[in-house]
Amino acid sequence: MKLLMISGDRSILSGQKGAFWYTLQEMKKHWDRIDIICPKVKGKGKRGKGESSHGKMEVPSNVFFHPCPWGLWGQSFWIQERGRKLIAAHHHDVMTVHEYPPFYNGRGALKVHKKTGIPFALEIHHIVGWPVASGVREKIGHTLSWWMLPREAQHAVRVRTVSAAVEQELKEWGIPSEKLSVIPSFYLDHDLIGKTVSPPKSYDIAFCARLVENKNLLSVIEALRYLPDARLLVIGDGPIRAEAEKRVRSMGIHNRVNFLGWLPTLEAVLEAVLTARTFVMPSSSEGGPRSALEAMACGMPVIATRVGVMPEVIEDGENGLFTDGSSKDIAEKVGILLRDEKKREHMGRAARKILDRFERGKLVEKYAEFLKGIAKGR
Repeated sequence: MKLLMISGDRSILSGQKGAFWYTLQEMKKHWDRIDIICPKVKGKGKRGKGESSHGKMEVPSNVFFHPCPWGLWGQSFWIQERGRKLIAAHHHDVMTVHEYPPFYNGRGALKVHKKTGIPFALEIHHIVGWPVASGVREKIGHTLSWWMLPREAQHAVRVRTVSAAVEQELKEWGIPSEKLSVIPSFYLDHDLIGKTVSPPKSYDIAFCARLVENKNLLSVIEALRYLPDARLLVIGDGPIRAEAEKRVRSMGIHNRVNFLGWLPTLEAVLEAVLTARTFVMPSSSEGGPRSALEAMACGMPVIATRVGVMPEVIEDGENGLFTDGSSKDIAEKVGILLRDEKKREHMGRAARKILDRFERGKLVEKYAEFLKGIAKGR
């Protein structure tokens, strides 16, 4: 069978061996051909209209990328044009559409669906600005999502969410429960994580994410006011990095905070994360967070807000701790763990148990069967 994916992920084309790369290593086993239409690769010039190159990345031979040759303003049209041509040439069985504001994926995919009749799944991994918006843009994105997603879902055969919380919210928005399926996308590599060795601890707190407003990094930094001896490792890059570094300098704690930047592989990320005693992820809105699950699977005690899949995996006080996301509460929860090594070790052992629940091979197989069921009319 053949799959057409409409995705916002172009990380592989940028040379990043991230979550999408690992997902495709399993997806390739379940499909004869996978075509992926994605946005233009940042920093690249205009591409031709043929199948894209992916540089030095080892992409499966049955996977083909088709990045938009224009900016995001042309993405919807590119999906329409390229999608129809691909289906005409290769006769795909099913299409899956990862949707989020500004909804160019869904708008383009709906045109493809109406022109070709291909059945499709709408994938909603994260509701922007929910449960809490981190700014005006997220508030606008949340309102637009409330209006757009139920309308797009009317045309989809099924709607995939990645957590029960998002599923429930979409039900309240009017999407029928019989259309909704919860299939987690937080694929954990059992072999890779099983081989990780915990190095000596150099930091008290690890934070790993794209540095954007809703991840709440500034509250983690502010928490250091209440933890005068604690050291923080920040892994990742993004638009608020400069502001975060400025905050660190203004607080006079540059010798206690290390901005490591973006790391190219999961192996490198895990090695860095494990140099800390605790992992903190106080997002205001979130689909996962994947990095928190990876930390738990490696045996780290995690402190997180009740967003995304966290309420489904953290047993407060047993395998992690919940925080309200304020700097003072983050500091309080970190302090509890730093003062009690036995508690940290107990939580870490309990946290490791999630590895089997989110094992990559089993979850990707479930995802593939979900899509094949749509193609077969099940």
